[in-house]
Amino acid sequence: MDLQHSAPAVATPAPLAEEGALYLRIAQGLAEAIRRGGLARGQRLPSVRETARQHGVAISTAVQAYHWLEDARLIEARPRSGFFVAGKPAARLPEPSFTRPLRRAHPVCVDVLGQRLLGPAQARDVVSFSSGTPGEAMLDAERVRRTLVRAVQRHRGLLCHYPEPHGHVEARRALARYALHLGCSLDPERITLTAGCMEAISLCLRTVTRPGDVVAIESPTHYSFLELLQSLHLRALEIPTHPRHGLSLDALQLALDTQPVKAVMVVPTLSNPLGSCMPLAERRRLAQMATRHDIAVIEDAVYNDLVFHDELRRTVKSYDTSGHVMLCDSFTKTVAPGLRLGWVEAGRWTDELRRLKNVQGAQTAVLELAVADLLSQAGHSAQMRQLRSWAAGRLDLARGLIAEHFPAGTRVSDPPGGFLLWVELPRGLEAQALQLAAQAEGILVAPGSLFSAHARFKSCLRIGVGADWSERHPAALRRVGELARAMRGAAG
Repeated sequence: MDLQHSAPAVATPAPLAEEGALYLRIAQGLAEAIRRGGLARGQRLPSVRETARQHGVAISTAVQAYHWLEDARLIEARPRSGFFVAGKPAARLPEPSFTRPLRRAHPVCVDVLGQRLLGPAQARDVVSFSSGTPGEAMLDAERVRRTLVRAVQRHRGLLCHYPEPHGHVEARRALARYALHLGCSLDPERITLTAGCMEAISLCLRTVTRPGDVVAIESPTHYSFLELLQSLHLRALEIPTHPRHGLSLDALQLALDTQPVKAVMVVPTLSNPLGSCMPLAERRRLAQMATRHDIAVIEDAVYNDLVFHDELRRTVKSYDTSGHVMLCDSFTKTVAPGLRLGWVEAGRWTDELRRLKNVQGAQTAVLELAVADLLSQAGHSAQMRQLRSWAAGRLDLARGLIAEHFPAGTRVSDPPGGFLLWVELPRGLEAQALQLAAQAEGILVAPGSLFSAHARFKSCLRIGVGADWSERHPAALRRVGELARAMRGAAG
């Protein structure tokens, strides 16, 4: 079934800044039930009047909730019958192709185009789909502000002292409690706080590799990983990665048997840019492979809170019995990018990593305690549920627009959460040419070649839906599709 035959999306759901609105609470509760299977495809929903009575709200509020769900393509209205949970197409939407392996590792030389397209600073008049980070409207900035103020008031004395080099002990204890949510039982004494997840990953790489060493990475992979490998003069060995199931462990096994791999960098949950999720059995197998081959697995868990299925938040680290998995995380994608606070549990390399970290200094203890407070608040889990539900609605809308307006033969990922879609254009269409045509009209998309050390994926795009949207964004995504269709028509 071609994408263009799917139903279009028609509007954008309200931003998270309106979470206090009653209609949005009702809508997101129903959306959660639909995505978890509590409400089956094709099942009739209570009438608007019944919903209003159940929640103690006005009928107009219930109507708004149902309209939000319609916009997110989760329910559909049937004349004289009421509202029903939307049914999926008879055939699955085509997913992007599975990549072929590369036989050799190569030095990394990334294009500065990636820094311009994927960086945080963008002109206000640009409509951006290039970011993988949530915008302000998706986050609760007021909650963060209140917590920061409270931390300064309670712990102002810490501002007059140098912080502990590995992080305040209370913050590390809070992170150990949080790690239970990731399936891990961690010793707070072995957790090290960092300035974001990328610093944690950088410290891991510097600990277990030397310039010229080979690092196995997903293909496609996170652009910032490529920048980091380049800065450390490491060689990248790209391992094929399935759009749904993640890193191919069979291909990785072949690489470990034939190549001098020193470390593996992996994002098992909602990989960037594919949004793939590694099955739990494969996570266990990866931990066992690391032990057997005596190599480090550097695991990035920054997107784990954004996946819908609780079991997929379980980390590779949770299966690690030998200390070969180095778990890195932060809260830039879920709480506040501006906090820039991350952490790492480096397993058997903890002491060596900490020696490197000591040279770079420590974070601010008050900030660490503020993040610990945020994680411990009773409403944090509810905030994550709201964020996941809101982001899923945005993904549904974007997929609908791509389905309706991009050329026949387009393929698109269907990730179980997050902010990213991976789009594969029909054969013969160059994504970078489309990116340049869209940029000329003030629209930013990220060509797939940015996510490989070898400029692969030339027919692919990464579409990010995390940035703050306006009414311009649906029109802009439709326009990208129109440009793609025009380019295909011109190519014959």
